[in-house]
Amino acid sequence: MATKVTMEALSPTMEEGRLVKWLKNEGDAVAKGDVLAEVETDKAVMELVARGAGVLRARLAAEGDTRPVGELLAVIAEKDENIDAIVKKAPAAAPAGPAAPAVPAVPASSPSSASSTVVPPAPVSTPPSHPNGGGRARSSPLARRLASARGLDLGTLQGSGPGGRIIRRDIEAAASTELSGAPTPAAARAAAPVVRAAGDSEDVPLTQIRKTIARRLAESNGPIPTFFLTADFDLTSVRELRARMIAMGDEFKVSYNDILLKAIATALSQHPEVNAHWLGDSIRRHYRVHLGMAVAVEDGLITPIIADADTKRISEIARESRELAKRARERKLTPEEYTGATCTVSNLGMFGIDEFTAIINPPEVAIFAVGAVADVPVVVDGALAVRTRVRITMSCDHRAVDGATGARFMQTLRRLIENPLMLVF
Repeated sequence: MATKVTMEALSPTMEEGRLVKWLKNEGDAVAKGDVLAEVETDKAVMELVARGAGVLRARLAAEGDTRPVGELLAVIAEKDENIDAIVKKAPAAAPAGPAAPAVPAVPASSPSSASSTVVPPAPVSTPPSHPNGGGRARSSPLARRLASARGLDLGTLQGSGPGGRIIRRDIEAAASTELSGAPTPAAARAAAPVVRAAGDSEDVPLTQIRKTIARRLAESNGPIPTFFLTADFDLTSVRELRARMIAMGDEFKVSYNDILLKAIATALSQHPEVNAHWLGDSIRRHYRVHLGMAVAVEDGLITPIIADADTKRISEIARESRELAKRARERKLTPEEYTGATCTVSNLGMFGIDEFTAIINPPEVAIFAVGAVADVPVVVDGALAVRTRVRITMSCDHRAVDGATGARFMQTLRRLIENPLMLVF
């Protein structure tokens, strides 16, 4: 009996998926549980497995196609089984064709350029071939910009992203190799002029994660009445605690962010009215703290979760946050590792951002934006002194969190941050 292979909901919030790569060809024998393809969900790249055994008789979607959950992708059946009726009901896959230029040329007669100075278009170079053979090297827009700026040829690089896609870390690795003195094809052509593709712009298709970010933020920033509370915290005692922990060995190597995550999680455990979800006709207060931490990835961001963060030691949070961030950037998180947050923290301090406001991730009712840690001049007991400080902004959903409620939470957070031994004992 034929088995239909459909686009499965590989994450709890997935509505559609993009077929990254087929791992089985038509005519291949398939056993139940075999991995048929890689699918990009709204959070990660997941494996699509066979739910039946037989022969992969038909592939009904092409690599790169985006299909809604439940739509037919392929058919597994016996070698001589008639599957015509099943195939006829499936939407046709987009025909495979030659790769289009990354930046389309702008026609000379374009109305938008009629009043502009006419500049002869730059010659378009032949798209670089991927080192694994045939076709244009697949790469992210950021990788293309970095490669152009550093004089690297994408055609000579091996991608480590989904489906062999060249991403930022591949460019950075190639650039570091070049700086170390190792010969590279790009170095051999350093004196050659950089050839720019014709055209002034490029339309970059949305990835599944970017589509989800856009939808979720539209759900948040408009309908949710949000107010913001910003406070300046003294980290002098945190700095001393961190130095002592690091001196104890690698097992206790922690960052300022790790200590702040612990402090926020502990404060949330004491304020379940903030560690809550807005459900429309009710507010669900959580008595376990599953803290989401925003991590920037190639095409957007994702929030892996530190479960029961308030009960974990700072060193445990440090190890878990590093591992989760690494897996997030590699798109290897499982759904259990990025769903179910009760509240979220976003930190842009490492980018030199002093202060910002983060957008609440519904149904959560608050999010915390952490700025840069810096030594600044302040007045202490009437005298000027240099102290280590950080600004944290709390975004509050006013439907669930009133101003006084948020202010009381920030008071608790200040007590914990400025007396960090409370986080240890």
